[in-house]
Amino acid sequence: MNIEKLKIINYRNYNQLQLEFHPKINIFVGDNAQGKTNILEAIYMSGTGKSFRTNRDRDIIKFDKNQAYVKVEAQKRYSNVTVELKLEENKKKQIKINGLSLTKNYEILNNIFVVVFSPEDLKLIKEGPSERRKFLDFEISNIKPSYYHNINQYNKVLMQRNHLLRKANNLNKYKNTLEVWDEKLVEIGTLIIKERVKFINRIGTLSRLIHRKITDNLENLEVKYLSNVPFERENDIVDKFNINLKKNFEIDLNRGMTTVGPHRDDLGIYINGIDARNYGSQGQQRTTALSLKLAEIELIKAEALEYPVLLLDDVMSELDQSRQKYLIKSLKDVQIFITTTEINSLERYAIENKKIFIVNKANVSELVENSQLNDLK
Repeated sequence: MNIEKLKIINYRNYNQLQLEFHPKINIFVGDNAQGKTNILEAIYMSGTGKSFRTNRDRDIIKFDKNQAYVKVEAQKRYSNVTVELKLEENKKKQIKINGLSLTKNYEILNNIFVVVFSPEDLKLIKEGPSERRKFLDFEISNIKPSYYHNINQYNKVLMQRNHLLRKANNLNKYKNTLEVWDEKLVEIGTLIIKERVKFINRIGTLSRLIHRKITDNLENLEVKYLSNVPFERENDIVDKFNINLKKNFEIDLNRGMTTVGPHRDDLGIYINGIDARNYGSQGQQRTTALSLKLAEIELIKAEALEYPVLLLDDVMSELDQSRQKYLIKSLKDVQIFITTTEINSLERYAIENKKIFIVNKANVSELVENSQLNDLK
């Protein structure tokens, strides 16, 4: 699939912007804080309904306005799709698909498939478990919208259970209610764990093959799901979940929070059997993040029968030349959007089938003459 057109109004630092894109590679060149990433963010929102930079819609609306608008037109394998989003301060986000309003925001998923890779994704390897859980939840939701619904429901149940745990003085009064929430926690949590295991098994195989190619077979990447609920077979999850909830009840009561469940899970990422987070070099960590992102693209292709759009936000400077080259050359069937502060490294690979846009203080102009590249070097 590919994004054909974008229109944004009162979005971040833009009053209004309309762009038409190349079906292969689109490069946005400019200094930092000019508005390059804002364009990629708007495209990302058309696929997910969310920003990859903030949880607050107010941050997206231009500072002196009270509403913003995004419209993206995309060509899919068997049809075209138009996604519109209207953001208003202190109001629920409004989303339309082909002119029809959605009743639930997660229904936007599975219309425009989009994957983003930014320096923030390097945290996937280096930072704590929450970053890896975020990765799991975002990527699985992209493929299976019902998972997004389950995550939201699980978080609501978790919040209610924690609320009751903090009412320790009235435990007898709330005992029956707590048991109901425990039942729901296990029911929904089990569905989440099963989907995560399935996802990790598939992306683990793909990322291992990709990682071998990038490293000339010198490194073997292994990704494991580290569940907070210890189980050997999927059929054991419900029983083990219940057993550990009861086992940790006093701990939960003292802390006022739930210590068992998928909200405490993690990923184990290993290179040649060594923990990449603690012992991997910076280059190995970057290669691992790249391998996982490329595997995600292939996984979406397998599920959706078409490639997603790839957004590379200021990530090229984080990769060495060999990895830059591999990334560009291995994605010939994927529409790519790249932000960068300099064009030299990209031109080194003689990229064809592209559009280059110059971004300067929210003004975007297409570069039409190759001779103009000299002004950017």
